[in-house]
Amino acid sequence: MSSDGLDGWPTGRLLSTAARLVEHSWEKVLRSQDMTHAGLIVLHSIVDGPASQRDIAKNARVTDQTMSRTVDKLERAGFVTRDTDPRDERRRVVAITSQGRQTYERLLALEEHDAALTDGIGDVDALREQLLRLVRSPELNPPES
Repeated sequence: MSSDGLDGWPTGRLLSTAARLVEHSWEKVLRSQDMTHAGLIVLHSIVDGPASQRDIAKNARVTDQTMSRTVDKLERAGFVTRDTDPRDERRRVVAITSQGRQTYERLLALEEHDAALTDGIGDVDALREQLLRLVRSPELNPPES
């Protein structure tokens, strides 16, 4: 047993701590590209085509207000455009710009080549499947009321 006391921590606490450490490391990379984690999620959501701001918020599991602020920042940085949906004037449609696409692709390449996150983990694909099940878990993602 090590002297740091981590061996006695419950799995949930270890997972939460590991997630924070990975997040802090990744945020440094994102800042170098004038991007945030939330912004990258938006770009990922619209890389294959425009989407409504509400749908992006729902998929990202954030409120419409939070998404609005994120899209505002991305729009000011030139990564996205936001227009009224011609089919429904109450909705806003967000589309990625060429600058946003270039930044997204650059970050995706950096993310995929970050071997430090997976070195020594063993079966990374199995870990990934377990994480996907956890994130999609109905217990952690209750239906909207």
